[in-house]
Amino acid sequence: MPLSQNFINHIRIPENNDWVIFILLGCVFLYIFMMNVIERDANLKDFLLQKYFDSSNNLPSWIITSCVTTLTLAVLVSQYIPIVPEYIADLQILGYQLNKIGYSLLAILFFYLSKSTLGFLFYQSIGDGKKWSVFYFTSTKFYFILSFLLIILCIVHYYFPIDRNKIFLYYIFFFSIVFIFKVFFYLFHKNNILPEKWYYKFLYICTLQIAPLLLLWKLLFF
Repeated sequence: MPLSQNFINHIRIPENNDWVIFILLGCVFLYIFMMNVIERDANLKDFLLQKYFDSSNNLPSWIITSCVTTLTLAVLVSQYIPIVPEYIADLQILGYQLNKIGYSLLAILFFYLSKSTLGFLFYQSIGDGKKWSVFYFTSTKFYFILSFLLIILCIVHYYFPIDRNKIFLYYIFFFSIVFIFKVFFYLFHKNNILPEKWYYKFLYICTLQIAPLLLLWKLLFF
């Protein structure tokens, strides 16, 4: 009896990660649709190097890129969510409640919608509203590349034999580097997407880049 009990304790139930593949395939199809229809059969090089005045359909491309980034980031970080907060878990729609992936998606979606709305209002309030369209056109290129890196990380995370606890520290390091690069990308991009005055730039980085990120961290991990 102890031998059989010990055998049962060592049985591993394999994870079913088919849902990850379905989400990633959906993201890839969204990009295929974007490149073939919205960007009019543009190739990758033309899309990344196109100039603002030569581009079209910038808003749909930005929305699709944001959706893919949100989905892939939610898939990646959902495995590290300690618990779904009780006030969220108690909410039920047709008898269903949010699991960790659902809560991660909701939190990240709230993060991006809030940041984008506040960014738009910020540019309007300082009298630089015309630059907002140039801003999201430029940021689309950044998040497009980031989303592909997130797709690769999702595949490695779910389908390769890695220690998920140890690799979490590498994720933190990776996203820290990405954030720092993004700040410099915004500051020194040739499209000059941030406000001209230095104190507006400082205000934007502190209130619309750093503060929302800290709020997202708190929502996900505390």
